Amino acid sequence: MNRMASSSTGSGGEFLARKSDLVRARKGLPDLTDVLIVEDETFDAERLTATLRVMFGYGLTVRRAPTLAKALDRVLEKQPEVVFLDDVLKPSDDASQSIPYIRHAGYKGPIVVISGQVTRTRRATLMAAGADEIIHKDDVDSVRLAEALLRVLKPAA
Repeated sequence: MNRMASSSTGSGGEFLARKSDLVRARKGLPDLTDVLIVEDETFDAERLTATLRVMFGYGLTVRRAPTLAKALDRVLEKQPEVVFLDDVLKPSDDASQSIPYIRHAGYKGPIVVISGQVTRTRRATLMAAGADEIIHKDDVDSVRLAEALLRVLKPAA
């Protein structure tokens, strides 16, 4: 068995095959023009921004809020098409508690939680709070984002 081409989530060949399917999957996604990233870590926010730019180009407006309070301001300023919410915002905001505030601010679109811990229990808690999708922080790449967005967005006609 070739250890270099395998990982805990499958072989490198399987990943590349899924990545090549990104172009086909992208055809099913609507063109996004405005998203909100609620993330207190600059590196994680920039990584997600770069991945979204690869997928949707530089015509996509990516707004960022490092705190829940700033996120609520951004939502009230303009409704994004998708909110990407960090599971834990410093000092003490938790996504399961933040999601109801975002919904109360009038946001009805999809909320994708980016989490460092995606257990069945945590997933159930976040979904019950109103998350539409959960992605592990280590899995933020164009393939997994496309898969998640296809699940939460209505396909383009």
